[in-house]
Amino acid sequence: MSRDGRVGRVERVTKETSVLVEIDLDGSGKVDVSTGVGFYDHMLDQLGRHGLFDLTVKTEGDLHIDSHHTIEDSALALGAAFKQALGDKVGIYRFGNCTVPLDESLAQVTVDLSGRPYLVHTEPEKMAPMIGEYDTTMTRHIFESFVAQAQIALHVHVPYGRNAHHIVECQFKALARALRYASERDPRAAGILPSTKGAL
Repeated sequence: MSRDGRVGRVERVTKETSVLVEIDLDGSGKVDVSTGVGFYDHMLDQLGRHGLFDLTVKTEGDLHIDSHHTIEDSALALGAAFKQALGDKVGIYRFGNCTVPLDESLAQVTVDLSGRPYLVHTEPEKMAPMIGEYDTTMTRHIFESFVAQAQIALHVHVPYGRNAHHIVECQFKALARALRYASERDPRAAGILPSTKGAL
């Protein structure tokens, strides 16, 4: 656990899945992820490592049906844990953005830790439908689920790309960095809540 204690821990159990998520916003990028969906594990690994979050995600789901519930419930729990770890948001930057290339693909991500859930998401059409066992239409749904629980505004734009693996991966890398920048402490704003409303 970090000295600041900016840690979130969420357990989510339904008839479809059992999920445990732990996140330390002031970590060093240590990741321990197991969802049963290999490519999703790879994306969550990118999120932890590039965000410098210590991240644990342990999910057991009804993969005999398909991966939808496993992926969705992991994202919901991750969003809830992230919100919990943010705490009162005093002294953070609040806004963050990052542009990440991955070979022929490019992702542009901007976040506002606003307390209001909103998602704007665009990516190239006619992507390959599957990456291993990962349904590429789930990327948007992962972000929808995360945003709903984290209560943040998230804009993700992929203006171009060809390879589905690259298109999805650069989104998670850019998201990781944008979340990192937004959630970090601003040394000039110690003790200050970054909102004219007085609440986030």
